[in-house]
Amino acid sequence: MDTFAEVVRSRAGDDKIGLRFQGNAWTWGEVVSESADRAAALTDTVPVPDERQVHIGVLLENVPDFVFWIGAGALAGAVVVGINASRSASELAHDIGHADVDVIVTEDRLAHLVDGGEHGLPADRILNIDQASYETFLAPYRGSALPQELPAAEDIAMLLFSSGSTGAPKAVVVGQGRLGRLIETLVQRTRMRRDSVAYLCMPLFHGNAVMLNLGTAMQEGATVALTRKFSASRFADDVHHYGATFVNYVGRALSYVLSRPEDPRDRASTLELAFGTEASESDVARFTERFGCEVIEGYGMSEGVLRINRTPETPTGSLGLPAGETDVRILEEATGEECPRAGFDASGRLTNPEAVGQIVAVGVADTFEGYYKNPGALADRVRGNDFWTGDLGYRDADGFFYFAGRGSDWLRVDSENFAAAPVERVLQKVPGVLSAPVFGVPDPSTGDQVMCAVELEPGAEFEPAAFGGFLADHPEMGVKWWPRFVRVTEQIPLTGSNKVNKAPLRAAAWITDDPVWMRVDRSQDYVLLDDAARARIEDEFAAHGRTALLPAVAVS
Repeated sequence: MDTFAEVVRSRAGDDKIGLRFQGNAWTWGEVVSESADRAAALTDTVPVPDERQVHIGVLLENVPDFVFWIGAGALAGAVVVGINASRSASELAHDIGHADVDVIVTEDRLAHLVDGGEHGLPADRILNIDQASYETFLAPYRGSALPQELPAAEDIAMLLFSSGSTGAPKAVVVGQGRLGRLIETLVQRTRMRRDSVAYLCMPLFHGNAVMLNLGTAMQEGATVALTRKFSASRFADDVHHYGATFVNYVGRALSYVLSRPEDPRDRASTLELAFGTEASESDVARFTERFGCEVIEGYGMSEGVLRINRTPETPTGSLGLPAGETDVRILEEATGEECPRAGFDASGRLTNPEAVGQIVAVGVADTFEGYYKNPGALADRVRGNDFWTGDLGYRDADGFFYFAGRGSDWLRVDSENFAAAPVERVLQKVPGVLSAPVFGVPDPSTGDQVMCAVELEPGAEFEPAAFGGFLADHPEMGVKWWPRFVRVTEQIPLTGSNKVNKAPLRAAAWITDDPVWMRVDRSQDYVLLDDAARARIEDEFAAHGRTALLPAVAVS
């Protein structure tokens, strides 16, 4: 279909159950009718600003009204702005102002984030779906017909804020035409059918949920089983209750599901396919075995432009090969020259760090629709005709790509540059470790020291001798990769889209109430960091004139 609006309109009158939520169900025809009512109310009550479309800010968890407003935006030719509820009120005020939001749709449990008017919108432009005034607002428009006018392919359908895992979130422009075409392509990749049941637990303010799940299910007329938010403890129950055949995921979701006790029903589940990104190789294998389904990992971005998918020939640990005919290369940041192909030793460790560079889609920058009102971020991504992803990677002799971390995940230890992702792949294998993000912290004299934060599986305890012994027994662990500091924390911070958020970890470093273990010289031994040791570290920084680089944020 030419536009996302046409995808929505194609379900008008469809009596197949399209949406399930907490014991309630709507046919696709009813979903479109609810969307048409809201589109009519929006058109009648919110004036169209000069030289742009109306922008609807949706600050909701995954509730039916979020789906209805996504449909309403498409039908009315308005822009749906997904608002990340995991951010603070002041951060959201910035996001709302930056995205030129004209009206906010929220609910009781999130309304406090937009109280006080810091965002600049009057009270009558905030619609709370849990208040009686909301139904009063909609009542005159119940039973509205579909709008006669279709939005153009070049109109904006959505503004989707990036996850913020590498800095301040950016509002990615998603056009009506691109979203419509993308959904058509993703229907094939997700194997969505009319009889599919798509379990939607990832947040609808993120592109992964809209593009992989809701959009593809809507195009095919499949059933969406919606839950307010991802819950590892509820995941298996929901899959079995709804008879889910498909689920999308991002970040650590599979790992958290696998940390829960196995349900006897799991091995015979209805689940056919889990499709997502950033799961570890071991988690993919374990999830596949536990639920008897296929897991497809891929590399993609809300920005679009490129996708890298695994194939049957893809080596262990690799992202795979670029989809379609897209020319993707690994380029050196400073020179723009292509990096040499990666070499590996017998253990599978990268032997030439110079192979790591930025993942770049060559010659297709014109397919990127841009960031809303953010020319600086756009300049970081678009250089001539090429699109620079901001992500690090390397490529082997056969052309397969490997992820090496975000652009901020470079570390320099004893004059050696390396990326965080290969280190994380080793740490993830340590028994009892659920998650172990790696990041650089300042060295007292020069460069970085390696630090990791460890979240353990339920019931596991951190054993420093076993941790050090495991690393010593694994030859793929580079000499300079060893963590100098290991922070043991109850929960790794995540972005709203379930990606690891290293910013607060990096900022706090070893200044935290969590236990931190420090490596003894270059041995495999680790000792608990105490106040005396922290004072000695500060003295080292002072002796080298690097006191300004000491962490200044204490995080419990």
